[in-house]
Amino acid sequence: MKVRGLQELAALRDALRQREAEAAAAQAREQAQRQLEEERRQAFAHAVGPVQALPHHGRADPSVARPEPHPRQREADERAALREALSDEVDVESLLLTDDGLSFRRPGLSADVVTRLRRGQWSIQAQIDLHGLRRDQARDQLAAFVRQALQRGQRCVRVVHGKGLGSPGGEPVLKAKVQRWLAQCAEVIAFTQATGPQGGAGALVVLLERRSGAR
Repeated sequence: MKVRGLQELAALRDALRQREAEAAAAQAREQAQRQLEEERRQAFAHAVGPVQALPHHGRADPSVARPEPHPRQREADERAALREALSDEVDVESLLLTDDGLSFRRPGLSADVVTRLRRGQWSIQAQIDLHGLRRDQARDQLAAFVRQALQRGQRCVRVVHGKGLGSPGGEPVLKAKVQRWLAQCAEVIAFTQATGPQGGAGALVVLLERRSGAR
């Protein structure tokens, strides 16, 4: 038994020596590899000579994802066409109906549509506040607002034009112009003065036509 124990101890000692030798050999190989790479780096640097960084070229990084194309020119053309169609000179008094409150509807449209619009049976999906703007600003923003609402498939919107309390003489100048602009817009099929909670005499609730293919 004693001889066997000595044999096992000798075998363990030999195994440890072998592992130490393998570790030393691996370390020597790594050191030799690092030394070789350093010698190559120094040889390359000596061959190339002094260098300096190039100035930034200022070009776009092609790896950056590009935004999806946006039809800006088409939208600008649509806004311009709609703006030119909205005139201050057209007399639409004959189209404005006087009943419980100012209202407008296209010929052939049931009067019940205006009644339901006034009662709030259509949910207001978007609104724009124009009061305080100059005439041209208000017309451009109203045209863009109507176009965007149509593109989004929105049917019922609110247009806030103000009550004219800050205008000279307290006359609601913008209010009358907004009525004319909306009545000239073919996509507007009806509108009515808003109820008190919705803005009263300072706002209109507008019903737009249903447009197929809207987003």
